[in-house]
Amino acid sequence: MRTGVIAKKVGMTRLFQEDGRHVPVTVLALENCQVVSHRTAERDGYYAVQLGAGEAKQKNVAKPQREHFAKADVGLKKKVAEFRVDSAEALVPVGATISADHFVAGQMVDITGHTQGKGFAGAMKRWGFGGMRATHGVSISHRAHGSTGNRQDPGRVFKGKKMAGHMGDRQRTQQNLEIVRTDAERGLLFVKGSVPGAKNGWLLVRDAVKLPLPAGAPFPGAVIEKKAPVADETPVAAEPAVAEAPASEENKEG
Repeated sequence: MRTGVIAKKVGMTRLFQEDGRHVPVTVLALENCQVVSHRTAERDGYYAVQLGAGEAKQKNVAKPQREHFAKADVGLKKKVAEFRVDSAEALVPVGATISADHFVAGQMVDITGHTQGKGFAGAMKRWGFGGMRATHGVSISHRAHGSTGNRQDPGRVFKGKKMAGHMGDRQRTQQNLEIVRTDAERGLLFVKGSVPGAKNGWLLVRDAVKLPLPAGAPFPGAVIEKKAPVADETPVAAEPAVAEAPASEENKEG
């Protein structure tokens, strides 16, 4: 089991296939997704990779978190999440930046996010109730959910009863979504269909748990290689050459 990534939902568009068909996709951006720390079995009892993404202002990050990021030599992160892995071999080095090539085209993934909040909603919108009759005999109760209680025994409303209330803004995981294309240069993932959450929301993208990992997927992960420092090519000033004195007439005759 590999680590996942933290991505931001950009929006939806469509991609054209080679045969001319177009596929609706959701664009996910990897905003400097870096490894912040590790969880090991010797110290914590399990193996996991802690990732951070985005860029946060210093005033919005507490001092202990600032020290935590400084220890890993990474910038201040807006979103931090932890991904379980199987063993120490699956741990990506601390400070490494995860690339969009961590996933391959055609792979299935599970995406976790918070659904869009709908506020206080009625029973018809929230649970899909059919409502009451819209003809004679119903007075201003067409969209009501009907009776909810019981008789004298037990004389109460059971917990979990489908009624009006707060709708949306719940953590949901959508499974087996296809990665149509990846763009490592811009750090983009193109996922077929819709994903939970609103625009600019943070999502957790993992390998599908119900399907085997594709053969071409990198292990333990695809990392953006840091460029080697450029050698100092400043020309060194040469020592001034000592001019030789011109030969005299006597030396020439000799």
